[in-house]
Amino acid sequence: MSVSAPATTAPPHPIARLLVPLGALVCLVPGVPAAAALVGGVVLALGVGNPHVARTRKLTHPLLMGSVVGLGAGMDLQSVLRVGAHGLGATAAGIATCLLVGALLTRLFGVGRTTGLLISVGTAICGGSAIAAAAPVLRAKDDEVSVALATVFLLNAFALVTFPVVGHALALTQDAFGLWSALAIHDTSSVVGAALQYGPRALEVATTAKLARALWIIPLTVALAVWQARRVGAAEGTTRPARPWFIGGFLIAAALVTWIPALQPAGHVVAAGARQVLVLTLFLVGANLSRAALRSVGVRPLAQGVLLWAVMASASLAWVRWGVRG
Repeated sequence: MSVSAPATTAPPHPIARLLVPLGALVCLVPGVPAAAALVGGVVLALGVGNPHVARTRKLTHPLLMGSVVGLGAGMDLQSVLRVGAHGLGATAAGIATCLLVGALLTRLFGVGRTTGLLISVGTAICGGSAIAAAAPVLRAKDDEVSVALATVFLLNAFALVTFPVVGHALALTQDAFGLWSALAIHDTSSVVGAALQYGPRALEVATTAKLARALWIIPLTVALAVWQARRVGAAEGTTRPARPWFIGGFLIAAALVTWIPALQPAGHVVAAGARQVLVLTLFLVGANLSRAALRSVGVRPLAQGVLLWAVMASASLAWVRWGVRG
């Protein structure tokens, strides 16, 4: 994630020297929602300022990558790969369609290339986790990551409330609802929350399908690294792609807990810790935001994210209802 000088019109309030580390400590408490952490960081940055911005900007990059590695320790590769193999073609087509529509909407709304791509990646795969994985590879700035995450989290909250209502209104079976949730809701946590309200079978289907989809972070991140290298290669005199080593770490962690059962209890602990580190990182990302950066972004990324999500959610619902049965 690239570092840019903060643009502020006034020095941070003295109390901010305490609020930033205090907020970071609070984010390490289990149960703190990721969306609340991001919003808290943004409110702090825009309200009293962040006097530690140079340090927090340096921390976000390694924390993002480290949390992605740790999340792999909570996955069962065998069951996820088994589910993913059944819908390989449909998943690939869905992700490609989402990225294509996202690119068109990015241009239509005049959204910055990186911000638009982050929103599209988050919509295509698994929300905040996909954005966290793609941001270092794309060398995204903190304000670009903040806007993309805020857009995704807002839509997650909306889906968590509305999806069960829509599912009951359309008389979707639990299998159909679980699959639709996995395809159309960004973050795994919101998928689980919506499916839990619908029923135990919906929860089982949704969780497995979403985890299988999350594995697409790996090839997509590698592809983005190659694309980014070609795009900036002429300017930097090199076409060597960035090495997303953390994706390899993600796979290694998942493989270890899958094929060495004795490591599974420790893997659950590591994954829980990684989720909490990701919450902390999102707080720091929000705390790095500036008023000038926020003004320069405007409401266009939100419009792009809402329309892209509406298109993909509607298409996936139609596919679940009429393209598959059960």
